[in-house]
Amino acid sequence: MTIKERVFSGVQPTGNLHLGNYLGAITRFVALQDSHDCIYCVVDMHAITQAVSVWGGPEGLAQNTREVTAAFIAAGIDPERHIVFNQSQVSAHAELAWIFNCVARMGWLNRMTQFKEKAGKHRENASVGLYDYPVLMAADILAYRATHVPVGEDQKQHLELSRDIAQKFNTDFAASAAEAGYEDGFFPLPEPLITGPATRVMSLRDGTKKMSKSDPSDMSRIKMTDDADTIAKKIRKAKTDPEPLPSEADGLEGRPEAKNLIGIYAALAGQSEDEALSQFGGSQFSDFKKALAEVTVELVAPVAAEMRRLLDDPAEIDRVLASGADRARAIAEPIMVDVKKIVGFISSK
Repeated sequence: MTIKERVFSGVQPTGNLHLGNYLGAITRFVALQDSHDCIYCVVDMHAITQAVSVWGGPEGLAQNTREVTAAFIAAGIDPERHIVFNQSQVSAHAELAWIFNCVARMGWLNRMTQFKEKAGKHRENASVGLYDYPVLMAADILAYRATHVPVGEDQKQHLELSRDIAQKFNTDFAASAAEAGYEDGFFPLPEPLITGPATRVMSLRDGTKKMSKSDPSDMSRIKMTDDADTIAKKIRKAKTDPEPLPSEADGLEGRPEAKNLIGIYAALAGQSEDEALSQFGGSQFSDFKKALAEVTVELVAPVAAEMRRLLDDPAEIDRVLASGADRARAIAEPIMVDVKKIVGFISSK
């Protein structure tokens, strides 16, 4: 059977949606709409793998889920042409994750660096869900037999695990899959889509750390709901070094803050890093930051305004999510029927 090209990706609703989420994920989601069938998910089941204080409890989770949905739509994702929904409304994610738990191997999960980073020194107190996060991610993707996944560099290892799980499933169940008409293996091996000049946006306070919702300093990130004055202030106070900007990319070596700010500018202005450096090479950061603030406000302000408008009508956002979930189930349920048949589960369907 021929596998149709399909994109799947998701964003966690853990609050404080920021410029890194927007540039690293959402803008690429928008661009892919013209070339692929797209399924975009608010991954609320992933959100609860962390402490309740991170995702805000029941009220916070619901509000944050609507905020991410509003950001999707405000940025230009069309929920009528493509599918936008929240993960917990489609049971195939959890069902397939359990099957994949029995396919994946402990050694594979033990190598996942993100768990080590998020759990830190308190690994024994981390949730099983946080440890198992990459298996659920594999289920998210493969429940729709998605072929492509736009991911940041930090998620690439998880996608490689998804490929390993898909390959092992295909090998373990090759005979029964062939009997069901899948001679070349049931699951595709999803390919990463890592594109654009700002696939990994770093903190405004430390160019060696990723821009994060969980950073205790609000000055480390530009939130998609920040107003123009706040954006300008955060960029003005962003950490830099005393040297002027270089004219070529080689001059950014060992200068993480300069590299980060140039990368952000290039992404917002639709330029390459080299083009941005040719424009600002030799400039002092004080002058460059004014231009960066202007282009950031120009992009963020209308998106933030549209998000606020959408969030004023939560019932409409919930309708979009419910409609998307219905369409997602229509894809995932037949796939799960075949998965169960291939594994050997007796089912009435």
